[in-house]
Amino acid sequence: MRSIVILATAKIQLDTGYSRELAETSVWKRVGRVPQGTVYQPVGTIFTIEGRQVHEAYLVLKDKKLVGFYLPGEQNYSPLSTAVPLTLGDIE
Repeated sequence: MRSIVILATAKIQLDTGYSRELAETSVWKRVGRVPQGTVYQPVGTIFTIEGRQVHEAYLVLKDKKLVGFYLPGEQNYSPLSTAVPLTLGDIE
């Protein structure tokens, strides 16, 4: 599985109080792994999350659930307190 597509819009409540949506039909390419799961970068766009600052963020998935975000600018993992199940499709 090199890339995935989000098949249903997912609303994510961040621990910071902010929320974000993963858009239906958005495509994410696999770019690596962290101990918490597989890292996916958005294709053709930049995805950000907000806390005290705005950070570029990649998805970290484990067992088709979003478990957190990899922040490439900080080279750091940011966990979600509750994993979010996603409806995914594979793209070769």
